[in-house]
Amino acid sequence: MAYDFYKGEVLLIDKPYTWSSFQAVNKIKHAIKNHPSWVHEGQKVKAKVGHAGTLDPLATGLLILATGKKTKTINELMGLEKEYTGTFFIGATTPCFDKEKEVDAVYPTEHITKELLHQTAKQFIGKQLQVPPLFSAVMVDGKRAYELAREGSNTELKAREIEIREFELVNIQLPEVSFRVVCSKGTYIRSLARDFGIALNSGGYLSSLRRTRIGNFKVSDAQEPNAFALTLK
Repeated sequence: MAYDFYKGEVLLIDKPYTWSSFQAVNKIKHAIKNHPSWVHEGQKVKAKVGHAGTLDPLATGLLILATGKKTKTINELMGLEKEYTGTFFIGATTPCFDKEKEVDAVYPTEHITKELLHQTAKQFIGKQLQVPPLFSAVMVDGKRAYELAREGSNTELKAREIEIREFELVNIQLPEVSFRVVCSKGTYIRSLARDFGIALNSGGYLSSLRRTRIGNFKVSDAQEPNAFALTLK
């Protein structure tokens, strides 16, 4: 395939487990920096690469990258709806709402039935206010929230309006519940796990997550960073 990274390309990357979004961007930037399309008007120009929305290290799936002049479209791409699949662990919580930190509390689950789970999921459909996790990249007084969290701060983040268009429980094998969610920009699935647990009069955290779609872009059309780099050799 012929690429013109200076004029701009939109690249679909399947971010591997434990990779940060920053690592994925750097891998792609390193792979394309010596591509001949970075010569403009006879001069070598700096490889410019940006991403349209991060994924946590423990999440996998679709990461959209834009190069060169297409980086101007990043804000537009970030505004597209997103689809995720994954699992919640019901009956416990962690400080970061996923598996990155150890369980800090355990809650009863004896009262939770499949019917209750499905009824509770319906409560989350539509526009709503959601509080982001403290362990997140949200800016608070010039600092990232996760930096404040690591300093031991108990800062309370402001709720933001989000929209969950679809919330489907696809498999229930307590304590784990598999789901599919279609949601707006700014939705934290880790926060959804926390709020879902609370709504069940129990606890919950995110035990796995995969982003499968952003707008009309699908992870089935994406490549892992190492595989993409090999296509340029």
